[in-house]
Amino acid sequence: MTLTIRSAEERDLPRLIEIYNHYVETTAITFDTERYDIESRKPWLAQFASNGPHRLFVAERSGVVLGYAGTTSFRPKRAYDTTVEVTVYCAPDATGQGVGNALFGVLWKALEREDLRCATAGITLPNEPSIKLHERFGFRLSGVMHDVGRKLGRYWDVAWYEKRLG
Repeated sequence: MTLTIRSAEERDLPRLIEIYNHYVETTAITFDTERYDIESRKPWLAQFASNGPHRLFVAERSGVVLGYAGTTSFRPKRAYDTTVEVTVYCAPDATGQGVGNALFGVLWKALEREDLRCATAGITLPNEPSIKLHERFGFRLSGVMHDVGRKLGRYWDVAWYEKRLG
């Protein structure tokens, strides 16, 4: 069955929350510790547009969203406007099926003409599949911050990756 990549829409929000909440509850991949609901996640969705540097794409097969990838502001200071932070999440039963590759392919193609210089990604360690995905698309390790997040009864390191754009 064909995998379709398209811009995220408000109707996708329940499924995006379902996917994300899985990682909130069961992993340290995100440092969020509380589940989201529709109302609390609407501001997050509102930051994305159909053009410009802040985009959100979903991958779906047979009408079921299997994952999403997008870019957000890196920091609120204006000098950072040409830098974005990337995020990518796949439904637990869709990992290892090329969903992340397909999403990243469309995302980076969509951003080619934007006034962007750098993309960043923070990856909780260990997470070899995410590291491999990011490296496949040109991200390189820029540093590791040790014990910066506490979740699930322990401290976690975060590897920071960057990709030159433009």
